[in-house]
Amino acid sequence: MSYSDMRYSVSQCSISTAYSKCVRYTRRIFKYDQMDFQFALWQMLYLFVSPQKLMKMFQTRKYTKSQYARDDPAFLVLFSGVLCLSSIGVSFVLNLSFVQFIKFLFFVVFIDAIGVGLVLATVLWYLTNTFLKPQNHLQDIEWGFSLDMHFNAFFPPLILLHVIHWLINHNTYLSVFFGNAFWLCAAFYYAYISFLGYNSLQILKHTKVFLAPIPWFILLYLISSLIRWNVSDALMTFYKYRVL
Repeated sequence: MSYSDMRYSVSQCSISTAYSKCVRYTRRIFKYDQMDFQFALWQMLYLFVSPQKLMKMFQTRKYTKSQYARDDPAFLVLFSGVLCLSSIGVSFVLNLSFVQFIKFLFFVVFIDAIGVGLVLATVLWYLTNTFLKPQNHLQDIEWGFSLDMHFNAFFPPLILLHVIHWLINHNTYLSVFFGNAFWLCAAFYYAYISFLGYNSLQILKHTKVFLAPIPWFILLYLISSLIRWNVSDALMTFYKYRVL
């Protein structure tokens, strides 16, 4: 059998396995008694205090369960709950009506978090398998792992930005300076945790490319602060316009 035939066979097997894993994962979402919420809370905590330890867990899962991606949807369920609670706080700041809040929650959960997450996970899954993985390595990076990495990297910025929106949604220079600094930290968190996640796989090369956007984030922060463009205020205006 040629290498291309082997590659195609492994790819077909991976697709079939990924589909079966996705079905099992989806079914478990409706079985709360089978979820480990305490462990999921531990993961959320470590995303803030020590994300390196959390990434080592993905390596351990590969040896014990033959997959990098989570097989327990408890993290996703808690993530959705936190997103709903933080959206309530933002809705109070925006002074939204109940109907507007429902629309806002729909956009935040299904568009900003899940929709964008699916797109980013798919793009990063393709790029890592195409450019960062050695061509002679038959095993592909799981799409579910890329989605997990997005949610891991998105959770700290979500808390950081949604919780302090009410403090930085002003037009004073200090609000612009500190508000945009929070955005810089959020962007850094996303890039850094994404780097830690993909770097933990060990089969990938040149994973430092995930850190490449950081200098651009710093440059954008400096420019936005100099011209006194409040990113949080702009986002609040966009949120409110979207639900009107």
